[in-house]
Amino acid sequence: MQSITLYRDYQLPTINYKIHEVSPYINWIYFFHAWGFQPKFAAIANIHGCDSCRAMWLAAFPQEERSKAAEAMQLFKEAGRVLNRLDEKNSVQCIYRLCSANAEGDNLIIEDTVFPLLRQQTPHPDGSPFLCLSDFIRPLSSGVPDTIGLFASSVSAESEGCYKDDPYKHLLVQTLTDRLAEAATEKMHEYVRKTVWGYAPDESLSIPDLLVEKYQGIRPAVGYPSLPDQSVNFILDELLDMKQIGITLTENGAMYPHASVCGLMFSHPQSRYFAVGKIGEDQLEDYACRRGKPIEEMRKFLAANLKS
Repeated sequence: MQSITLYRDYQLPTINYKIHEVSPYINWIYFFHAWGFQPKFAAIANIHGCDSCRAMWLAAFPQEERSKAAEAMQLFKEAGRVLNRLDEKNSVQCIYRLCSANAEGDNLIIEDTVFPLLRQQTPHPDGSPFLCLSDFIRPLSSGVPDTIGLFASSVSAESEGCYKDDPYKHLLVQTLTDRLAEAATEKMHEYVRKTVWGYAPDESLSIPDLLVEKYQGIRPAVGYPSLPDQSVNFILDELLDMKQIGITLTENGAMYPHASVCGLMFSHPQSRYFAVGKIGEDQLEDYACRRGKPIEEMRKFLAANLKS
């Protein structure tokens, strides 16, 4: 059975961002993807707002794509209006914590808490190693503690009532607040790397560089391909006490407000993103044992990763 150390009485650092402070960090590619647009149309976010610049951007598309580009232009314009509305009464809150950590096999030992992880099982064509996030933390056998970061961010729940009677604008709010939660995490991670953790004090990257992850380290969120088990939200909640920023968990580990994200921060220079992919019954059993949970319960959380 895993050990959980409670931090309910420990006040962790939180940051409250205004919407206009984090909107420059929005990755518009994912916003437009949610609306069915290819990445090239997200470039409208990088165009100066004057009519001549927009006209030149539109004219650069082949004739058969201009109607779609015009739709993207209009969507971006409407998204800007919704952001301004959200900025009036809403904000994004972040919470973070730096913890002593070590790796023991496929587990992280974060302070006194066991955080089980999954390792890739599908062979790679180039013969590269099977990765697990624990590979990026110093092993317990070294006798030297390492550091890991934990984080969560959430857009205020009041945003969910915005334009409730207008289905189109309400969907705009939902897709924008999802991006704002991620954008706030991007801004918070930059601050942590340079100032709090301090392993990259001289980092000087533009926002476009940040969005293509040119910095040292990674920030996998729960639900990412390398961290697919939503139930680990419960472990993160015990370590972060996410209710400090208004996040609660359902019995299945889903976060509320819906525009919320949480996960881990790694500083290792060779850390990188990857997909766990498909796992076999043997790894499911091993993982359930390390999680201290029934196999059938873990099967539900990892259904998308199980070999058929």
